[in-house]
Amino acid sequence: MSVLVNKNSKVIVQGFTGSEGSFHASQMIEYGTQLVGGVTPGKGGQTHLDRPVFNTVKEAREKAGANVSIIFVPPAFAADAIMEAADAGIELVVTITEGIPVRDMVAVKEYLSGTNTRLVGPNCPGVITPGEAKVGIMPGFVFKKGSIGIVSKSGTLTYEASDQIVKAGLGITTAIGIGGDPIIGTTTREAAELLMNDDETEALVIIGEIGGGMEAEAARWIRDHGNKKPVVGFIAGQTAPKGRRMGHAGAIIGGAEDTAEAKMRIMRDCGLEVVASPADIGETIKQLLGK
Repeated sequence: MSVLVNKNSKVIVQGFTGSEGSFHASQMIEYGTQLVGGVTPGKGGQTHLDRPVFNTVKEAREKAGANVSIIFVPPAFAADAIMEAADAGIELVVTITEGIPVRDMVAVKEYLSGTNTRLVGPNCPGVITPGEAKVGIMPGFVFKKGSIGIVSKSGTLTYEASDQIVKAGLGITTAIGIGGDPIIGTTTREAAELLMNDDETEALVIIGEIGGGMEAEAARWIRDHGNKKPVVGFIAGQTAPKGRRMGHAGAIIGGAEDTAEAKMRIMRDCGLEVVASPADIGETIKQLLGK
């Protein structure tokens, strides 16, 4: 059992024929993802990377059976692309685009609340179930199949955590990069809940950062549901000054629970094993599992 994507996922790329879409689509195909086509309005009927191009997501769903979409559409048009995918009945929409206006994302969140579509991102590296499907921009070779789930706000730290876990002789069930924008689809808690309920996932790694309250919410949910599986937590931005935006648009300390120190304390209080450095993730997981 995997979370969100697997070898049966039928993936389309919105923004298929652009440079970013083309590059990452070819990488996903090479990884073995079942990429069934893409959408570029006005180019329907053409072939790209030996896959059909459609004018609309609805057409891609009807003709290619697509149930997952990954979006490489410029920020000004990305919100419309997400809503078009939801309108077509796509079950999972992974949005890589960075810089979507906050006002647009407020409208997207409201729109999606009345649908069965799950959004991951925006401004995220995507989702990978090693050996089955890569729907994102992550380097596939870093991820090996195993029993550890990863939830991360950071793309590069997702790769680092996976590398640490693999070097410790373990592997990954599914890694979910939720994205670092102020308004995103799937939250830390929601992603952690998916992995907590996954039979193949023995333990979790949660990578957060300063700003917002998602890590605290996830930690309290895990505690309230009985700490069913070991969880290792790491918070980036431990030396960040207050009021300074760091890297991601959402990484800015605003309230008392927004600091790395406060988040780490809350995670520890909720029974999570918190590490000070991402270099300790793999060995800590290994110890917790007694392997």
